[in-house]
Amino acid sequence: QVQLVESGGGLVQAGGSLRLSCAASGSIFSINAMGWYRQAPGKQRELVAHITSGDTTTYAGSVKGRFTISRDNAKNTVYLRMNSLKPEDTAVYYCNADLVPLRRGAEYHYWGQGTQVTVSS
Repeated sequence: QVQLVESGGGLVQAGGSLRLSCAASGSIFSINAMGWYRQAPGKQRELVAHITSGDTTTYAGSVKGRFTISRDNAKNTVYLRMNSLKPEDTAVYYCNADLVPLRRGAEYHYWGQGTQVTVSS
């Protein structure tokens, strides 16, 4: 059983910072790419940031220069540091991972349950 569990969301004023964490647990053989997505009310889920197993990163244009994605492979954890937050960053943030479970022999895509980030003006 593989799980992704996010933490670190909350309410912050515009200009503030938050750090989200997402830990993968369970019977995992390897983790390849990991990423963060967000979904605001009435909008589609969108990619925020992505990091490969080789630490190559990609960011949505709207967060570039403000958000930083990183990972700790020893802890099976991906982080999203969010600085200079804006009200338009308000959304539920989801992490995902492309990983190979033990004894499965193939890569699967997993999602966390989401964590709410609210930025007040």
